Amino acid sequence: MTPGRDHRTFGGAALPVGILLCLTLGAGLLALRLWPTGTGPSQYVRIGAVPAGSTSGRTGPDASTGFWTEDCGRDLEGHRNADNVVISPGITGGAHHVHDYVGNLSTDALSTDTSLAAAGTTCAGGDRSTYYWPVLRRTDRIVSTDAEHGNLGEILTPDSVSIEFLGNAWSKVVPMPRFLRLLEGDPTAATDGGADGHAQWGCSDSPGRATVLYPLCPAGQLLTRTLSFPSCWDGRSTDTPDHRGQAVFPGSSGACPRDTFPVPRLRVTVSYRPPPGRAFALDAFPEQKHSPVTDHGVFIDVMTDRQMAALTACLNEGQNCRAGA
Repeated sequence: MTPGRDHRTFGGAALPVGILLCLTLGAGLLALRLWPTGTGPSQYVRIGAVPAGSTSGRTGPDASTGFWTEDCGRDLEGHRNADNVVISPGITGGAHHVHDYVGNLSTDALSTDTSLAAAGTTCAGGDRSTYYWPVLRRTDRIVSTDAEHGNLGEILTPDSVSIEFLGNAWSKVVPMPRFLRLLEGDPTAATDGGADGHAQWGCSDSPGRATVLYPLCPAGQLLTRTLSFPSCWDGRSTDTPDHRGQAVFPGSSGACPRDTFPVPRLRVTVSYRPPPGRAFALDAFPEQKHSPVTDHGVFIDVMTDRQMAALTACLNEGQNCRAGA
């Protein structure tokens, strides 16, 4: 048969022109969906173009100068979901983007203090606390578990996850209360002015160079995200309606505001082997368009009183400690 005006050959078979047009249009739409909407070249920066900042600050005579680290793995277990038990408790899929977890193995939207305290953990020292943040995706590979919310691409497993607790520059720290919730960063920073945004992106061998943009790292360097949590507790609450009032950040000097108490300062650094070029982006709410300024993290303290006491003593005594060692 000789194809007529309404047909074209495809693999030896004749297909209607309408079907070919649909296939072409579908391929074009898929390509558009593959690249995160709004994440263009202006959202990326070569790390060498980022000014180096100061890496040291003043400390007082009563500073808690110790250092505590934990090995909680890098989520090789694949513990991921689109829940946020702090912001949207009881609502499965309430985060509208996927989170990576380390530490507590049970965390999801339905978790309670009781269930968290009874669960297993990935932390070598037995810490059952939960640590989580949005996944980073490789956007040049068509794999998705969250296409409904526009988060496309292969999820990148971190190359490493560093969990550190530090003291206060001017005073001793007091123990965190068990089940304290801490929120770092702002998942809606791209549309709400970003006052609560604390995104810190960088490259592993470029110390002092932090940016709110996606960094383009030299060959051989890891892409890093640093999540520095608030550490001045109100002395009363483990959570508040806005999830921020129970703990705030120190002032520019490093001292806590009046009527707050310094607690151990959590810093999480998540590192990845970067995909080629600009083929990576953060999971986010659809209207945030994968902006790097929306990076954020969540922590729930599920340490026992004994574990927290050991951590606090380590910081106040100026020691360098490792959980479980």
